[in-house]
Amino acid sequence: MALRSTRLVLLVGLLAAVALASVAIGAKDVPPADVWHALTAPTGLENDLVVRELRVPRTLLGIAVGVALGVGGALMQGHTRNPLADPGILGVTQGAAFAVVLSIFTLGVTGLHGYVWFAFGGALVASVVVFLLGSGRDGPTPVTLALAGAAVSALMHGLVSALVLLDRQSLDAFRFWQVGGIAGRELDLLWEVLPFLVLGLVLAGANAAGLNALALGDDVARSLGQRVALTRVVGVVATTLLVGGAVAVCGPIGFLGLVVPHAARALTGPDHRWLLPFAGVLGAIVLLVADIVGRVVARPGELEVGVVLALVGAPFFIALVRRRKLVRL
Repeated sequence: MALRSTRLVLLVGLLAAVALASVAIGAKDVPPADVWHALTAPTGLENDLVVRELRVPRTLLGIAVGVALGVGGALMQGHTRNPLADPGILGVTQGAAFAVVLSIFTLGVTGLHGYVWFAFGGALVASVVVFLLGSGRDGPTPVTLALAGAAVSALMHGLVSALVLLDRQSLDAFRFWQVGGIAGRELDLLWEVLPFLVLGLVLAGANAAGLNALALGDDVARSLGQRVALTRVVGVVATTLLVGGAVAVCGPIGFLGLVVPHAARALTGPDHRWLLPFAGVLGAIVLLVADIVGRVVARPGELEVGVVLALVGAPFFIALVRRRKLVRL
């Protein structure tokens, strides 16, 4: 326990350092002294505006979304007992995408403030549909959840493709959201979904002990007094709130929810009481680092974080699989 606590403290310290770098590094680098001045005694200078109006909101959003996707990925892999599961397996991502396109196509909604709630609602509805389809007499199982999620995601993807082909405006607006990124998002968007992210984290913490029991098998979990169906319901709700809120604000950000839980599991083992906080902190670190890399490699422009994670995440995950035997779920 002492070793895990030390590692977690070190990771939190690393997150603080990466957050500071996120505020200082970009198309226009800001010296540390100017960062401190902007945070403590702003006078309206250019660097003050860059730090306070652009970099700080972007960094806070990156931390919140990274934590949500990291914890959501760990929950999903635990509940499906599938090392290749990511948060989108519940249909959350495609459900949000369909709701965004539908709101643009039918109502003419084009701004992030307009369709963030449609995206969140679509994610929730898709998750409920997947859960109902994957539930039998004894409740959902890892296999039925995965199959139902794949079916619903495929259906939503087909509907999205049909709508964007019918309407150019829908295609243009959806393309901006679909890339996945934290640039250009206002801090107000985070405050709108933050209550749902916090509730999702609380439910995830309450779900940790039950997940440890489910890892032994449903029959063993029941013999230990665990209410399997209730544990799965809580886990699905937590995942939906976390991933739905993140996807609604930033669009789909791939690989984070898949790779981060494996890295966290390598540091903590399979105990979800430790795995979930490690995955959350690591998710925030990875997302901020990817965002910084996207700003640096394409100066004076930048690559969206979703693109960077797709380019880096795939080879990293392959290397992770080849270099070590993944901890059993």
